[in-house]
Amino acid sequence: MGPVENVLNSFLSAVPSILTALLLLLLAWVIAIIVKKIIFALIKKLNFKRFQKNADEETTVNQLDIADSASKVVYYLVFILFLPSILDALNMNSVSQPITNMMSSLLEYLPNILIATIVFIIGILIAKVVRSLTQHMLLAINFDSYFNKLKLTDGEKPETYKLSNVLSNIVMIIVLIPIITIALEALRIESVSTPIVTVLSNVVSMIPNIFVAIILLIAGYYIATFVSRLLTGLLSNTGINKVYSVLGLGDKPTSLNISSLLGTIVKVIIILVFTVEALNILQLNVLNQIGNAVLLYLPLLVSAILILGIGLAVGHYLYHLIVRYTKSKFSALIIKYVIILFAVFMTLEQLGFASSIVTLAFLLILGGLAVAFAISFGIGGREFAKRQLEKFESKINENND
Repeated sequence: MGPVENVLNSFLSAVPSILTALLLLLLAWVIAIIVKKIIFALIKKLNFKRFQKNADEETTVNQLDIADSASKVVYYLVFILFLPSILDALNMNSVSQPITNMMSSLLEYLPNILIATIVFIIGILIAKVVRSLTQHMLLAINFDSYFNKLKLTDGEKPETYKLSNVLSNIVMIIVLIPIITIALEALRIESVSTPIVTVLSNVVSMIPNIFVAIILLIAGYYIATFVSRLLTGLLSNTGINKVYSVLGLGDKPTSLNISSLLGTIVKVIIILVFTVEALNILQLNVLNQIGNAVLLYLPLLVSAILILGIGLAVGHYLYHLIVRYTKSKFSALIIKYVIILFAVFMTLEQLGFASSIVTLAFLLILGGLAVAFAISFGIGGREFAKRQLEKFESKINENND
């Protein structure tokens, strides 16, 4: 048997395998074409516009792009499914075996993907229904108008930023969290799903605390506003805003209203207290420590502000009083700034800013003033002291005589 006959026999023996592979390839092509057209037609018939509020021509274009992409994916997927059989028909087992194993694993895992996809789609539909119900319920009770009475912002807010829309979206996210958890567990990829499920579970467990914290903050804001207005009104009726004329400082400046200032300070303190309590409910350790530190420092800050304010008021009052009766502005300025300086040092001591340094500096300044006063008195009263000593000496001499 010659070489030509060997080649011819090998070719003839391979013809059935080649024909089988070609037939399988043709079958795959036909099925892929049919499935591609079916998928394209199905997606094209889906009415995407009803899922969007503002539907236009762009929606139709996007729908056609999605249909084309999905149909191409399915088209090539059919070829991949037929590829192991085609390679087996050509006796290329070493090449087809890895592909066969891959496809087997994919087909075994496909039900999990389908279940997770179905759960996720159903979850999205349920979440959208819940969001719609929540939004319509809030609109029915005219919730946005009540919120607008707080006057937190000026002007009309866009539809997207209305509180009813924001709250309905939050409710939708809350509904989606357990559904996403179930979908991830359906995939049975523990290395991926377990950390995400743990995080989502922690988020779900924090939701009640978050709602309580939000309610506490809202209640704190209303309470602070009510107390602030009540205190401002009471202080105004007591005539505290006339303190300028009482102290002899002239008319009250238009830029500063003491009753409103005190009311605002009380409002900020109450809101701060409620904010710290809300952080405690959320169990955020770092923020809790910061909030508690601020609350512990708050009495020192308030007392320091009172000391400084009293010192400034007394200094200005004595300045005007001394100028009125002695006509000496220089002496009045010295007394005024001494009192203010004393108040500043007391304020720094109360705030705890380098207490030892502040105390030492105050003692040095006070000692310096005392020495300066002694020296000035000594130099200025030298002649007076000389005359008194001379009188004293003359009396002694007379007594001796």
